[in-house]
Amino acid sequence: QVQLVESGGGLVQAGGSLRLSCAVSGSSEFSFSTYTMGWYRQPPGNLGDLIAVAAITTDGHTNYANSVKGRFTISRDNAKNTVYLQMNNLKPEDTAVYYCNTFPAPGAPMNSGDTGSWGQGTQVTVSS
Repeated sequence: QVQLVESGGGLVQAGGSLRLSCAVSGSSEFSFSTYTMGWYRQPPGNLGDLIAVAAITTDGHTNYANSVKGRFTISRDNAKNTVYLQMNNLKPEDTAVYYCNTFPAPGAPMNSGDTGSWGQGTQVTVSS
């Protein structure tokens, strides 16, 4: 079974920065380097689908939600089976639990992407 472990969240003031990491491991059948990976978030009180905020293809092409474009940068290290999210100029509306998984995963979290699982997420709280 694939395991995803997100880390790097915390409490930061508006305008601050955080770098999230997501380490993927556990299944020899899941080849990290062959999948587009994404970061998703679930704002507080939102019981609906996770919101995709960034994605990175196998060859490094990136795409971002309009709400984070110019502030967030997604990257990956295939040798470490890890995907990162550098978040700069954070805003209170970025407050959420952040998850990673393969992309796309429409209907997440009911859709658990190509990994078949979700990590515990990492909490990001931005104070005004």
